[in-house]
Amino acid sequence: MAKKLSSVLGVDIGSHQIKICEIRTQGREPIVTALGMIDTPEGAVDHMAIYNPEAVGAALKQVISQCGATVGQAVVTIAGQGAVLVRTVEVPRMNPTELKDHMQWEVNRNVPFAESTIVSDFKPLKDEDPNSAQMDVVMAISPQSAIDSVIECMKKAGRQTVAIDVEPLSMARSLQTSYDDLLGDKTVCMVDIGHKTTSINIYRGEKLIMPRQVPIGGEMFTGALADAYTMPLDEAEAMKRERLDIPESAGLAQSPTLDPFGMADPTQGFSAYNPFSDDPSAAFNPFPADVAPAAPTGGYAAEDFDPMAPVDPYAASETGGQPPVAETAPVVAENPEAARMYQAIAPVLEEFVGEVRRSIEYYRSRGGNVDAVEICGGGAKIRGLAPFLTRSLGVTCDAYDPLRRLNLNMRKVAPAFADEHRQEFAVAVGNGLHIFFE
Repeated sequence: MAKKLSSVLGVDIGSHQIKICEIRTQGREPIVTALGMIDTPEGAVDHMAIYNPEAVGAALKQVISQCGATVGQAVVTIAGQGAVLVRTVEVPRMNPTELKDHMQWEVNRNVPFAESTIVSDFKPLKDEDPNSAQMDVVMAISPQSAIDSVIECMKKAGRQTVAIDVEPLSMARSLQTSYDDLLGDKTVCMVDIGHKTTSINIYRGEKLIMPRQVPIGGEMFTGALADAYTMPLDEAEAMKRERLDIPESAGLAQSPTLDPFGMADPTQGFSAYNPFSDDPSAAFNPFPADVAPAAPTGGYAAEDFDPMAPVDPYAASETGGQPPVAETAPVVAENPEAARMYQAIAPVLEEFVGEVRRSIEYYRSRGGNVDAVEICGGGAKIRGLAPFLTRSLGVTCDAYDPLRRLNLNMRKVAPAFADEHRQEFAVAVGNGLHIFFE
């Protein structure tokens, strides 16, 4: 499958934009031979599913032609993070036959989808303690319709889907390839700010520890500007992109260190989707057996914690279920218009920072620590956001560059395009890097 290929097209189908990255092998090094981006057809995709595969396929075909990509095989991220459940469960140690029966029970118990036809698979994780009476198993569940929609999109675009992945695992590959020299074994919080949602994923070294998704995205910042200035959304989007700059004097007071979820409670671990399969006879198997996880997975495990749902980490606090009040630093901007724009987005920004802080505090409450924060995605291009997060979280935050340490040799794509949009290609690049991981 994908790991045996010498080239592949990484595809990231988002609700707002579709990104592609063609990667080929040059010796043992990856080389980017095409990058492309196109607006997602209106109403075709949201955070739950693809609703119009024909329109998405046509858009894909157009951007593939425009950027000069020629590879016929693709690794695609499942469109709509709400369309897949990936969970790491701890079970008593058992033999393969017993485990197969037990995991069928786990799948039936954990199915969150109304659709009756699902695709699921599992694989035991590598033992950290071979003498333990317990073992960790990664489980992936998705509606069959979500898988079929992705395949249909790629068929319409004239491409073959060789593997389907999810965002946290794609970014793990990118992080390991582009930042291994800087981050090494450090613990990193990757924040991917999309149009409608933000993914907050914590990695220790190359291992995914905790993925989480929150319903805050770039469109909320755009909407805040549109409301404050009484302007159409397209004009507000242009303002955000071209003029919004968070002042250096802006920042939120750091919250005191606390155990937001209660140390007495068991914890739950979730890990990225791993494409495995036991059934080679399936018409199409999104979990191919000969493709190992692109990065080791693991994490915490708890009974009822759902990373896809909003959380209230302060339910037992003295504030009665509300987070400690974050004091907004007074804004002193030489440009009054900059201060006005900041004040317009401040409520959304405070909510966004609160969600990132909750994730970091949860990880800290389990005995971990976050060494760095990296932001990517279209929403991460707001000027001044990275230093604002550094001041507000007390953790160094930088703009993530998925093209760092990758060779670029693109015939039809100008270097200026890559420079301007590189933060937006983390998932597409990670999908393209699939061929370098066994």
